[in-house]
Amino acid sequence: MTTQRFTGKVVLVTGGSSGIGRATALAFAREGARVMIASRGRERGEEVLAELRSGGAEAAFLATDVSRAEEVERLVGQTVERFGRLDCAFNNAATLEAEPFKPLHECSEADFDRAIAFNLKSVWLCMRREIEQMLRQGGGGAIVNTSSVNGLGGVPGAAFYAAAKAAILGLTKSAAIELAGQGIRVNALVAGAFRTPMLESVFQRHSPDDPSAAAAVMAKSVPLGRIGAPEEAAQAVLWLCSDAASYMTGNSLIVDGGLTAPYR
Repeated sequence: MTTQRFTGKVVLVTGGSSGIGRATALAFAREGARVMIASRGRERGEEVLAELRSGGAEAAFLATDVSRAEEVERLVGQTVERFGRLDCAFNNAATLEAEPFKPLHECSEADFDRAIAFNLKSVWLCMRREIEQMLRQGGGGAIVNTSSVNGLGGVPGAAFYAAAKAAILGLTKSAAIELAGQGIRVNALVAGAFRTPMLESVFQRHSPDDPSAAAAVMAKSVPLGRIGAPEEAAQAVLWLCSDAASYMTGNSLIVDGGLTAPYR
């Protein structure tokens, strides 16, 4: 029997239509949460909404580009209008589509602006509005932002993605210090290799004739010997949002199967 740690809680998950976001939304729902999911892709978002509701969850979906302030305002506003409040937020939306995948000196200003807007500005816009709502309710709440092991070091050909994921850690820690007195905890999930559509696209790009070969190389580089399941990342997010992590804020929780253990 599943423990109902989030009965009555309202949770917002961005990037909720696939990968870690989808797995996390479903996990929150199984534990009693009322869930709002957001993503740019309407079709996949509606599919996940149907999954949530088929499991008995009270859930909603809103197609949202979280790099746009007015759409984030609408998202949080509709979450509160539908469910009455906001208790937890998982700012997970990100994309590699905006990354130019070329050496830093060959990138344009437009390349930079696009990649940072989708992968960093979006997190700040969501945090700003989520925090405002939590403070309006009288304080209290939990926010988790998705960073990446790519933000712990350099990534040749994807410098902007690495920079955005590193900066998310700075945003997370700063907000955690600012909000500790109001009972709002802010932590980061530093995700390693998880079997998601985004990672599959990387394998396809690096090894178009045999993506499975690229996946095998990645799995061998992980001390646990495998690529993680999105559900494993989801459990880390739920723990960070739960009362079991009540003394945890400003933390960067690395969940990577030991991938970065030799370097940290």
